[in-house]
Amino acid sequence: MKNLINWKLFFILLIACVITSILVLPYSLEITSTVIEITPLILLIIIGQNLILFAIVIFFGLLLSKRVGMGLPILEDILEGKNKNAEFKSLLLPSIGLGILSGVLIVIFSLVFNTFIPEFQNIEILVAPWKSFLASFYGGIAEEVLLRLFLLSLIVWIIFKIKKGKDGKTTNFGVWIAIILSSIIFGLGHLPATAQIVELNTIVIMRAIILNGIGGVVFGWLYWKKGLESAIMAHFSADIVLHVISPIVISFILSMVTLT
Repeated sequence: MKNLINWKLFFILLIACVITSILVLPYSLEITSTVIEITPLILLIIIGQNLILFAIVIFFGLLLSKRVGMGLPILEDILEGKNKNAEFKSLLLPSIGLGILSGVLIVIFSLVFNTFIPEFQNIEILVAPWKSFLASFYGGIAEEVLLRLFLLSLIVWIIFKIKKGKDGKTTNFGVWIAIILSSIIFGLGHLPATAQIVELNTIVIMRAIILNGIGGVVFGWLYWKKGLESAIMAHFSADIVLHVISPIVISFILSMVTLT
């Protein structure tokens, strides 16, 4: 039990996920128009629920990622006392760049879909930027732990058990299947919150799968090739573009159009 996973890494990720699950609350409550007073008791319940959920997810995520050759290589080495400054710097710009690109593509596709779904057009610009900024930490950290470290690793492990490559390792095809499946699940996972905003139909479901799938494929590839640290940076950057910068720009453009 002691050597199954890196327990230092486990607790770092657990604390980060619980904190970000609190940071996302102001955004979640506003985006779904939920009127609820966050009392100390309710906050304690939320913390407890996320503590249990992420403890399970992180434990099995670290266990499975280790078995399929994935994980958090830079952070693991840092915890062992190794200097990884050069490796981290080499990941920084590509990860942020791909995150920004993903965010821009999602915004473009979102604008196209929103012409068919008017209910989505003004939601983001009504949310205070600070709430969207805090929510981006949840997307970058907690969602990546849940969907890449745990879910993608789990699917890769299952596929690995079914079919191995000639070298006895996971095949590239198997990893791509896992990336695509986890991306689809990522998109479908947003539908419960979406259902509180608009009635679900084919276009709404397609929107959720495609928009979240764009990020899911990019973040999944980065997790596979570079590690979860890279996927986290990319996801956070994409969310900043999508939820913070884009609404500000769109709001500015709309105000200029109104003035003219």
